[in-house]
Amino acid sequence: MREFWVSSGHHLTHRAEHGGLMVTPELIMAYLARPELAPPEEACEAERALYALLMNQPLRPVTPQDIAAMADADARENWNFMIAFRDNLLDARSLEGAYLELARKGGNHIPPIMLNQLCHLVLRNALDGCDDPFLLRAGELFFRPQKAALRDGLLLLADSEVVEAQQTQARDAHHSPLTALLDDVPEFGNLDVMDDENAWTYWSRSDAHSMIMNLGGDPKARMGLAHVIERWIAHLLQIAVKVEPIAKMEDEDWRWFIGLDAQGTRIGNALWNGETIAPGMAERIVTLMRLTFIDDSRLRPDMRGKPVYLIGAMDHENVWRMKPQNLLVGLPLIEGAPS
Repeated sequence: MREFWVSSGHHLTHRAEHGGLMVTPELIMAYLARPELAPPEEACEAERALYALLMNQPLRPVTPQDIAAMADADARENWNFMIAFRDNLLDARSLEGAYLELARKGGNHIPPIMLNQLCHLVLRNALDGCDDPFLLRAGELFFRPQKAALRDGLLLLADSEVVEAQQTQARDAHHSPLTALLDDVPEFGNLDVMDDENAWTYWSRSDAHSMIMNLGGDPKARMGLAHVIERWIAHLLQIAVKVEPIAKMEDEDWRWFIGLDAQGTRIGNALWNGETIAPGMAERIVTLMRLTFIDDSRLRPDMRGKPVYLIGAMDHENVWRMKPQNLLVGLPLIEGAPS
Protein backbone atom coordinates (compact mmCIF):
# COMPACT_ATOMS: atom_id res chain seq x y z
CA MET A 1 0.00 0.00 0.00
CA ARG A 2 1.33 3.44 -0.94
CA GLU A 3 1.99 5.88 1.88
CA PHE A 4 0.75 9.47 1.94
CA TRP A 5 0.25 12.35 4.38
CA VAL A 6 2.87 11.14 6.86
CA SER A 7 2.74 14.58 8.47
CA SER A 8 -0.81 13.84 9.65
CA GLY A 9 0.71 11.74 12.43
CA HIS A 10 -1.46 8.69 11.70
CA HIS A 11 1.53 6.45 12.36
CA LEU A 12 1.49 7.76 15.96
CA THR A 13 -1.99 6.35 16.57
CA HIS A 14 -3.56 2.93 16.36
CA ARG A 15 -6.81 1.87 14.72
CA ALA A 16 -9.40 0.32 17.00
CA GLU A 17 -11.71 -2.54 16.02
CA HIS A 18 -14.49 -0.03 15.30
CA GLY A 19 -12.24 1.59 12.65
CA GLY A 20 -11.57 4.83 14.49
CA LEU A 21 -8.16 6.07 15.58
CA MET A 22 -7.16 6.04 19.23
CA VAL A 23 -5.02 8.68 20.88
CA THR A 24 -1.59 7.62 22.11
CA PRO A 25 1.11 9.23 24.25
CA GLU A 26 3.23 9.52 21.10
CA LEU A 27 0.57 11.60 19.37
CA ILE A 28 0.28 13.99 22.32
CA MET A 29 4.07 14.32 22.40
CA ALA A 30 3.98 15.35 18.74
CA TYR A 31 1.51 18.11 19.61
CA LEU A 32 3.72 19.20 22.50
CA ALA A 33 6.68 19.46 20.16
CA ARG A 34 4.94 22.12 18.07
CA PRO A 35 6.75 25.49 18.12
CA GLU A 36 3.68 27.17 19.65
CA LEU A 37 4.16 25.14 22.84
CA ALA A 38 7.89 24.59 23.14
CA PRO A 39 9.04 27.04 25.85
CA PRO A 40 11.10 29.94 24.46
CA GLU A 41 14.34 31.05 26.08
CA GLU A 42 12.53 33.62 28.22
CA ALA A 43 9.92 31.14 29.52
CA CYS A 44 9.39 31.07 33.29
CA GLU A 45 10.28 28.10 35.47
CA ALA A 46 6.63 27.02 35.86
CA GLU A 47 6.19 26.69 32.09
CA ARG A 48 9.48 24.84 31.66
CA ALA A 49 8.65 22.48 34.51
CA LEU A 50 5.21 21.61 33.13
CA TYR A 51 6.61 21.08 29.66
CA ALA A 52 9.30 18.73 30.97
CA LEU A 53 6.75 16.74 32.96
CA LEU A 54 4.43 16.34 29.98
CA MET A 55 7.19 15.35 27.60
CA ASN A 56 7.93 12.54 30.04
CA GLN A 57 4.28 11.76 30.85
CA PRO A 58 2.13 13.30 28.10
CA LEU A 59 -1.14 11.96 29.51
CA ARG A 60 -0.64 13.15 33.10
CA PRO A 61 -3.38 15.38 34.57
CA VAL A 62 -2.84 19.14 34.38
CA THR A 63 -4.65 21.42 36.82
CA PRO A 64 -5.72 25.04 36.28
CA GLN A 65 -3.21 25.95 38.98
CA ASP A 66 -0.37 24.43 36.92
CA ILE A 67 -1.18 26.82 34.07
CA ALA A 68 -2.04 29.83 36.25
CA ALA A 69 1.48 29.69 37.69
CA MET A 70 2.95 30.69 34.33
CA ALA A 71 4.10 34.30 34.14
CA ASP A 72 3.32 34.97 30.47
CA ALA A 73 -0.32 35.55 29.47
CA ASP A 74 0.18 34.21 25.93
CA ALA A 75 1.76 31.05 27.33
CA ARG A 76 -1.21 30.56 29.66
CA GLU A 77 -3.61 30.94 26.74
CA ASN A 78 -1.68 28.46 24.58
CA TRP A 79 -1.53 25.91 27.37
CA ASN A 80 -5.21 26.27 28.23
CA PHE A 81 -6.07 25.55 24.59
CA MET A 82 -3.66 22.62 24.40
CA ILE A 83 -4.77 20.90 27.59
CA ALA A 84 -8.47 21.35 26.76
CA PHE A 85 -7.77 19.89 23.30
CA ARG A 86 -5.76 16.99 24.73
CA ASP A 87 -8.43 16.18 27.29
CA ASN A 88 -11.11 16.21 24.59
CA LEU A 89 -9.10 13.63 22.66
CA LEU A 90 -8.59 11.48 25.74
CA ASP A 91 -12.26 11.58 26.74
CA ALA A 92 -13.59 10.63 23.31
CA ARG A 93 -14.16 7.09 22.08
CA SER A 94 -11.91 7.84 19.12
CA LEU A 95 -10.27 10.77 17.35
CA GLU A 96 -13.21 10.70 14.97
CA GLY A 97 -15.56 11.05 17.94
CA ALA A 98 -13.49 13.94 19.28
CA TYR A 99 -13.65 15.73 15.91
CA LEU A 100 -17.43 15.24 15.74
CA GLU A 101 -17.85 16.65 19.24
CA LEU A 102 -15.73 19.69 18.41
CA ALA A 103 -17.65 20.22 15.16
CA ARG A 104 -20.99 20.08 16.94
CA LYS A 105 -19.81 22.58 19.54
CA GLY A 106 -18.69 24.92 16.79
CA GLY A 107 -14.96 24.46 17.38
CA ASN A 108 -14.68 28.14 18.30
CA HIS A 109 -12.78 27.36 21.50
CA ILE A 110 -10.07 25.47 19.60
CA PRO A 111 -7.45 27.27 17.44
CA PRO A 112 -8.07 26.56 13.72
CA ILE A 113 -4.60 25.06 13.38
CA MET A 114 -5.53 22.32 15.88
CA LEU A 115 -8.90 21.63 14.26
CA ASN A 116 -7.26 21.40 10.84
CA GLN A 117 -4.59 19.05 12.14
CA LEU A 118 -7.23 16.77 13.66
CA CYS A 119 -9.16 16.87 10.38
CA HIS A 120 -5.94 15.93 8.55
CA LEU A 121 -5.49 12.92 10.81
CA VAL A 122 -9.11 11.73 10.66
CA LEU A 123 -9.28 12.13 6.88
CA ARG A 124 -6.03 10.20 6.51
CA ASN A 125 -7.76 7.31 8.28
CA ALA A 126 -10.90 7.67 6.16
CA LEU A 127 -8.82 7.50 2.96
CA ASP A 128 -6.51 4.70 4.07
CA GLY A 129 -5.75 2.47 1.09
CA CYS A 130 -6.82 5.09 -1.47
CA ASP A 131 -4.91 4.78 -4.75
CA ASP A 132 -6.33 7.85 -6.54
CA PRO A 133 -3.97 10.86 -6.40
CA PHE A 134 -6.70 13.17 -7.71
CA LEU A 135 -8.91 12.27 -4.76
CA LEU A 136 -6.04 12.73 -2.31
CA ARG A 137 -5.13 16.13 -3.76
CA ALA A 138 -8.77 17.14 -3.36
CA GLY A 139 -8.61 15.92 0.23
CA GLU A 140 -5.98 18.57 0.98
CA LEU A 141 -8.72 21.18 0.63
CA PHE A 142 -10.23 19.91 3.87
CA PHE A 143 -7.31 21.08 6.01
CA ARG A 144 -5.15 23.37 3.83
CA PRO A 145 -6.42 26.80 2.61
CA GLN A 146 -6.13 27.17 -1.16
CA LYS A 147 -5.16 30.17 -3.27
CA ALA A 148 -7.30 30.52 -6.40
CA ALA A 149 -6.22 31.75 -9.83
CA LEU A 150 -7.55 31.60 -13.37
CA ARG A 151 -5.76 30.28 -16.43
CA ASP A 152 -7.58 30.52 -19.74
CA GLY A 153 -10.77 30.97 -17.77
CA LEU A 154 -10.23 27.76 -15.75
CA LEU A 155 -10.04 27.77 -11.96
CA LEU A 156 -6.80 26.50 -10.42
CA LEU A 157 -6.14 25.94 -6.72
CA ALA A 158 -2.71 25.95 -5.10
CA ASP A 159 -1.77 25.55 -1.46
CA SER A 160 -1.97 29.03 0.06
CA GLU A 161 0.93 28.52 2.47
CA VAL A 162 3.19 27.19 -0.28
CA VAL A 163 2.31 30.09 -2.58
CA GLU A 164 2.96 32.61 0.19
CA ALA A 165 6.34 31.00 0.92
CA GLN A 166 7.29 31.24 -2.75
CA GLN A 167 6.27 34.88 -2.88
CA THR A 168 8.31 35.65 0.24
CA GLN A 169 11.33 33.88 -1.22
CA ALA A 170 10.97 35.86 -4.44
CA ARG A 171 10.81 39.17 -2.55
CA ASP A 172 13.79 38.22 -0.42
CA ALA A 173 15.72 37.42 -3.59
CA HIS A 174 14.94 40.96 -4.85
CA HIS A 175 12.81 39.73 -7.72
CA SER A 176 9.85 41.76 -8.89
CA PRO A 177 6.86 41.29 -6.57
CA LEU A 178 4.48 38.60 -7.74
CA THR A 179 0.98 39.84 -8.30
CA ALA A 180 -2.15 38.42 -6.76
CA LEU A 181 -4.49 39.07 -9.69
CA LEU A 182 -6.80 36.18 -10.53
CA ASP A 183 -5.64 36.15 -14.14
CA ASP A 184 -1.95 36.07 -13.23
CA VAL A 185 -0.90 32.46 -12.69
CA PRO A 186 2.85 33.25 -12.27
CA GLU A 187 2.05 33.84 -8.60
CA PHE A 188 2.02 30.02 -8.38
CA GLY A 189 5.70 30.01 -9.28
CA ASN A 190 7.03 26.70 -10.54
CA LEU A 191 4.30 24.48 -9.06
CA ASP A 192 3.02 21.70 -11.31
CA VAL A 193 -0.62 21.47 -12.37
CA MET A 194 -1.73 17.89 -11.65
CA ASP A 195 -2.72 15.98 -14.78
CA ASP A 196 -2.73 12.41 -16.08
CA GLU A 197 0.97 12.53 -16.94
CA ASN A 198 2.35 13.73 -13.59
CA ALA A 199 -0.28 12.51 -11.12
CA TRP A 200 1.96 9.56 -10.19
CA THR A 201 4.45 11.99 -8.62
CA TYR A 202 1.92 12.91 -5.96
CA TRP A 203 2.97 9.91 -3.86
CA SER A 204 6.48 11.27 -3.35
CA ARG A 205 5.36 14.78 -2.43
CA SER A 206 1.97 14.49 -0.77
CA ASP A 207 3.34 16.21 2.33
CA ALA A 208 4.87 19.04 0.31
CA HIS A 209 1.43 20.21 -0.94
CA SER A 210 3.17 21.34 -4.13
CA MET A 211 0.72 20.33 -6.87
CA ILE A 212 -1.89 22.66 -8.35
CA MET A 213 -5.43 21.32 -8.54
CA ASN A 214 -7.15 22.04 -11.86
CA LEU A 215 -10.63 22.22 -10.40
CA GLY A 216 -12.08 24.16 -13.31
CA GLY A 217 -10.63 22.19 -16.19
CA ASP A 218 -10.17 18.58 -15.08
CA PRO A 219 -13.20 16.37 -14.41
CA LYS A 220 -10.97 14.04 -12.37
CA ALA A 221 -10.23 16.89 -9.97
CA ARG A 222 -13.91 17.72 -9.56
CA MET A 223 -14.88 14.09 -9.06
CA GLY A 224 -11.98 13.70 -6.64
CA LEU A 225 -13.53 16.37 -4.45
CA ALA A 226 -16.97 14.77 -4.77
CA HIS A 227 -15.64 11.35 -3.78
CA VAL A 228 -13.64 12.61 -0.81
CA ILE A 229 -16.81 14.27 0.52
CA GLU A 230 -18.60 10.93 0.17
CA ARG A 231 -15.83 9.15 2.08
CA TRP A 232 -15.76 11.84 4.79
CA ILE A 233 -19.48 11.58 5.51
CA ALA A 234 -19.48 7.78 5.38
CA HIS A 235 -16.53 7.53 7.73
CA LEU A 236 -17.75 9.97 10.37
CA LEU A 237 -21.54 9.64 10.16
CA GLN A 238 -21.94 6.17 8.65
CA ILE A 239 -24.29 7.58 6.02
CA ALA A 240 -23.99 6.59 2.35
CA VAL A 241 -24.30 9.55 -0.03
CA LYS A 242 -23.57 10.36 -3.66
CA VAL A 243 -22.00 13.71 -4.56
CA GLU A 244 -21.76 15.11 -8.08
CA PRO A 245 -20.45 18.45 -9.40
CA ILE A 246 -23.03 20.58 -11.19
CA ALA A 247 -22.74 23.73 -13.30
CA LYS A 248 -25.77 25.48 -11.80
CA MET A 249 -28.83 24.91 -9.64
CA GLU A 250 -31.90 24.21 -11.77
CA ASP A 251 -34.11 22.99 -8.94
CA GLU A 252 -37.04 25.33 -8.35
CA ASP A 253 -38.03 23.35 -5.25
CA TRP A 254 -34.61 23.20 -3.59
CA ARG A 255 -34.92 22.85 0.15
CA TRP A 256 -31.48 22.58 1.72
CA PHE A 257 -27.92 23.72 1.22
CA ILE A 258 -24.62 23.53 3.06
CA GLY A 259 -22.02 26.25 2.74
CA LEU A 260 -18.61 24.62 2.55
CA ASP A 261 -17.09 27.81 3.97
CA ALA A 262 -18.15 31.20 5.33
CA GLN A 263 -18.57 32.73 1.87
CA GLY A 264 -20.57 29.78 0.56
CA THR A 265 -22.87 30.04 3.56
CA ARG A 266 -23.46 33.74 2.88
CA ILE A 267 -24.30 33.06 -0.76
CA GLY A 268 -26.64 30.22 0.15
CA ASN A 269 -28.42 32.32 2.77
CA ALA A 270 -28.91 35.12 0.26
CA LEU A 271 -30.38 32.73 -2.30
CA TRP A 272 -32.61 31.12 0.33
CA ASN A 273 -33.95 34.52 1.39
CA GLY A 274 -34.56 35.59 -2.19
CA GLU A 275 -32.00 38.36 -1.97
CA THR A 276 -29.89 39.72 -4.77
CA ILE A 277 -26.33 38.45 -4.56
CA ALA A 278 -23.83 41.27 -4.21
CA PRO A 279 -21.93 42.21 -7.40
CA GLY A 280 -18.97 39.90 -7.94
CA MET A 281 -20.12 37.38 -5.32
CA ALA A 282 -21.28 34.78 -7.86
CA GLU A 283 -17.84 34.90 -9.49
CA ARG A 284 -16.33 33.81 -6.18
CA ILE A 285 -18.09 30.45 -6.24
CA VAL A 286 -15.44 27.74 -6.39
CA THR A 287 -17.66 24.69 -6.53
CA LEU A 288 -21.32 23.77 -6.68
CA MET A 289 -22.39 20.17 -6.00
CA ARG A 290 -25.48 18.11 -5.45
CA LEU A 291 -25.56 15.56 -2.64
CA THR A 292 -28.16 12.78 -2.63
CA PHE A 293 -28.70 10.10 -0.01
CA ILE A 294 -28.32 6.42 -0.77
CA ASP A 295 -29.47 5.72 2.77
CA ASP A 296 -32.15 8.21 3.84
CA SER A 297 -33.36 6.40 6.97
CA ARG A 298 -31.89 9.08 9.25
CA LEU A 299 -33.13 12.03 7.22
CA ARG A 300 -35.91 14.35 8.22
CA PRO A 301 -39.12 13.14 6.53
CA ASP A 302 -39.52 16.36 4.51
CA MET A 303 -36.06 15.86 2.97
CA ARG A 304 -36.37 12.24 1.89
CA GLY A 305 -35.88 12.02 -1.84
CA LYS A 306 -34.58 15.60 -1.95
CA PRO A 307 -30.98 16.66 -2.64
CA VAL A 308 -28.73 18.87 -0.55
CA TYR A 309 -26.74 21.48 -2.49
CA LEU A 310 -23.14 22.25 -1.53
CA ILE A 311 -21.71 25.72 -2.17
CA GLY A 312 -18.04 26.61 -1.86
CA ALA A 313 -16.64 30.10 -2.47
CA MET A 314 -13.33 31.93 -2.07
CA ASP A 315 -12.93 35.05 0.02
CA HIS A 316 -11.88 38.55 -1.06
CA GLU A 317 -8.23 37.51 -0.97
CA ASN A 318 -8.99 34.72 -3.47
CA VAL A 319 -8.43 32.07 -0.80
CA TRP A 320 -10.76 29.13 -0.26
CA ARG A 321 -10.89 28.05 3.37
CA MET A 322 -13.06 24.97 3.40
CA LYS A 323 -14.89 24.05 6.62
CA PRO A 324 -15.42 20.27 6.37
CA GLN A 325 -17.16 20.25 9.75
CA ASN A 326 -20.13 21.90 8.02
CA LEU A 327 -20.70 18.66 6.11
CA LEU A 328 -21.17 16.84 9.43
CA VAL A 329 -23.39 19.29 11.28
CA GLY A 330 -25.33 20.72 8.34
CA LEU A 331 -27.11 17.65 6.98
CA PRO A 332 -30.90 17.51 7.53
CA LEU A 333 -30.83 14.56 9.90
CA ILE A 334 -33.50 13.59 12.40
CA GLU A 335 -32.62 15.30 15.66
CA GLY A 336 -31.10 12.86 18.10
CA ALA A 337 -30.48 10.20 15.44
CA PRO A 338 -27.42 8.07 16.32
CA SER A 339 -24.21 8.70 14.42
